[in-house]
Amino acid sequence: MSVEPGWSLLVALVLLTALGTGALLLGRVRLASQVPWAGIRAAVQLLLISYVVGWAVSSPAWAFALVGVMFIVGVVTTSRRVGLDSPRSFAAAALSMAAGAVPVLVIIFGSGAAPLNGAAIIPLAGILVGNVMTAHTLFARHALADLGSQFDLYEARLALGFHRQVAIREVVRDAVPEALIPALDQTRTAGLVTLPGAYIGVLLGGGSPLQAGAAQVLVLVGVLAGQPLTALVARELMSLGWLLPRRVESQLHS
Repeated sequence: MSVEPGWSLLVALVLLTALGTGALLLGRVRLASQVPWAGIRAAVQLLLISYVVGWAVSSPAWAFALVGVMFIVGVVTTSRRVGLDSPRSFAAAALSMAAGAVPVLVIIFGSGAAPLNGAAIIPLAGILVGNVMTAHTLFARHALADLGSQFDLYEARLALGFHRQVAIREVVRDAVPEALIPALDQTRTAGLVTLPGAYIGVLLGGGSPLQAGAAQVLVLVGVLAGQPLTALVARELMSLGWLLPRRVESQLHS
């Protein structure tokens, strides 16, 4: 199966965008105006990245360079979503994501489970970077919400003599499992509720169903390893006061 660029694809995309936008308008959801722009942006980005990937896939060095760009974009995206607004908080977000992505990639390619070539590096590393970015965003948003709603508990712990780092860690501890639930659910239901992207990609590339399953389980287990590392490192950096927007940091210091 293949999807070819052309008028049929354009008609399908327009109808799907109208369907999603119309549903949100009908439900009076304020995100309705973002659906068409998100679709247009995705189309333009994927068109450009298709040309870039065709060039980067030629060597591992260029493939990792492309992944590096994807990583930077991921750090900027999660930082904006969370509201991080200082160089130190940006660095903390990058460190959290790297803590989840780098060890997993070392194991995957170091063990020989996947070949060290551009065709394997780009999809595997790209999927992993996207998932650790998601884990970071989910953790940080939940943790910051907890710090806001449970500020009195934070102050109470300080009054009892707890160190500031310990007090923050206790308040945000529930944010770690919340960040991992989507990936856990996806892994548990793989092949039963959905056929994830890596599986479909291998099939479309001409691989056998068994090869597709092997690639997908490697991705899913890699994500299950990378996301906890990202969330736990993010928790520690937040407790140190590094992974915080300036307004939250000043509030905790007041």
